Amino acid sequence: MENKNSRNRDEGACGIGKLPDDVLIEILVRGGVREWAQISCVKKQWASLFRCECFWQAALAYNYPFALPLPQTWPGPISPPPSPNSKRRFIALYISQHIFASEIDEIVGHTYLFLKDQLQLSIMPPHSGILHGTMIADQFIACGKSRDVAHELASRIWLAVLDNLEENHHTFSLLKRLAQEGDVFLPYPYTRSVKVQWRVFEKLFTDFRDCFNHVDYYDMLACAKSRFQPIPSAWLGY
Repeated sequence: MENKNSRNRDEGACGIGKLPDDVLIEILVRGGVREWAQISCVKKQWASLFRCECFWQAALAYNYPFALPLPQTWPGPISPPPSPNSKRRFIALYISQHIFASEIDEIVGHTYLFLKDQLQLSIMPPHSGILHGTMIADQFIACGKSRDVAHELASRIWLAVLDNLEENHHTFSLLKRLAQEGDVFLPYPYTRSVKVQWRVFEKLFTDFRDCFNHVDYYDMLACAKSRFQPIPSAWLGY
């Protein structure tokens, strides 16, 4: 029975493997996006399809048929992604839809990707326009959002990016640097800085607690106490 089942699976795989790439792409883009990573591990041929611009063009057309062609330039300090950009556009739209769970706005997704890319660079400290919040908020103001809406969107993007950074030494060093920047990090007139600053300390004292040495922990705790009162009991205790 086991040999028969194995033979049936092999025959099925062979049958799918004989399909032309364009047909395979049309099948794959109709599958669940969250399964794509697993599917790409099944066969080298399938993995190569996920690296093709034609796959991402098909995925974009199927999942977001309303998406307009991306202009070469748009208002604001953050530039559109260079061509070919179907994969980047798909990811930006997917992020806007699923992470922010609101009306799909491609600019929101691209701004999220831009900020995450900037924070993952090895440069310390990050660009002053990033630290001050001006580049992120100004992008939405340039696109017609009010100051309050732009600052709220920028805050949500900061929070989402912080929550989705990899847990590694670079992120630990980045969070420490952001915490130590004090009033330089998202200063006035940025109006939503407290929520973002709180999340920085929260991640340091929960996700990265074991990365501190004794001295650094109490220095960072003193920094947190100078900014927030009271602080959560979960942050206490080295």
